[in-house]
Amino acid sequence: MNGDSPEALSLLVRDIGEAGLAEMAGSPGLAAAVDQHVAGLRAELGGSGAPPGPDELMGYLRGFAEDAVKRGWWPEDTHDWEFVRIVAVCWMMRNAA
Repeated sequence: MNGDSPEALSLLVRDIGEAGLAEMAGSPGLAAAVDQHVAGLRAELGGSGAPPGPDELMGYLRGFAEDAVKRGWWPEDTHDWEFVRIVAVCWMMRNAA
């Protein structure tokens, strides 16, 4: 898979998000880490006081993933910082409705 193409990156993020959300059910440690990232993201993105909406979250996720891949990150450890951050954004998107 070419990690530089937008399609590949979208699939990667989707797969990470789905895997992480499923793993959270049986991993209190991952759930706690995601919760901490969610709190940080709410503070970072919620400048207007309103919770970030799906479009804002998707824009953040796209930029975050692109930057991470450009820095040389690739998901090898399901509990690294980038993985948890992506799962947190996916969790927020799922619960934004």
